[in-house]
Amino acid sequence: MITDQTLNPLRPTLSAPVVFGAGAAIGVLGGMIGLGGAEFRLPLLIGVFGFAALSAVILNKAMSLVVVLVALPARLAAVPAAEVAARWPVAVNLLAGSLLGAWAGASWVVRMRSTTLYKVLAALMVLMAAALVVTHTTTLNTLALPWWAQVPAGVAAGFGIGVVAAIMGVAGGELLIPTIVLLFGEDIKIAGSLSLLVSLPTMLVAFARYSRDGSFAVLGANLRFTAVMAAGSVAGAVLGGLLLGVFPDMVLIPALAVILLVSAVKLARHD
Repeated sequence: MITDQTLNPLRPTLSAPVVFGAGAAIGVLGGMIGLGGAEFRLPLLIGVFGFAALSAVILNKAMSLVVVLVALPARLAAVPAAEVAARWPVAVNLLAGSLLGAWAGASWVVRMRSTTLYKVLAALMVLMAAALVVTHTTTLNTLALPWWAQVPAGVAAGFGIGVVAAIMGVAGGELLIPTIVLLFGEDIKIAGSLSLLVSLPTMLVAFARYSRDGSFAVLGANLRFTAVMAAGSVAGAVLGGLLLGVFPDMVLIPALAVILLVSAVKLARHD
């Protein structure tokens, strides 16, 4: 159930350049590893800008949606749309689970106590740190499962990813990309495009569930804040993309993983 302690619909007026700069910094971090950076934005919304857990999740989800909408056409321009369309069974397989997972995850979040949600978010931040390290420091090889095992595995993985994405307000690319590579043996570039196609409807389902409980009050009351930070995130992601490969993964990835782990500790201790 949503309470005043769970949702704080209005924050003090903040300087637009500060909000834009914060979004840009997050975008750069994500762009340098080919992601949107929503996992880094969430603790910033809570720890720096002072939003309650559920409020931060909803705002993070809205900004993630904007980033995905901007990234999708750019990604399809880089990877031929025909190649992505030919893999539609992969997207459908994952969506069969992720849409249900997004609805379930959002349903659980709006009923969680705020203190419980902070701890859940902290645990998921640790999961994201682990996924980041594994994806970028190891060679992912397909599991080569037979189709009768691959299909239910895809549904189960999609469900789990949908739950995580709904709870954290992220697009889920951090988990979708390695899943697509491992389960379906796709090239990592194709996997990146497919992850966006799965993320978009998954996020919309989570939004639909959140809207049923009046959770969008925080979004309406902070529309300017959300728009400015989302714009900063998009600009930062573009800049981060240009910096892709400038910093060695063996330096960048552990540093980003540490940021996530420190954020997890702070969230776990949040009252």
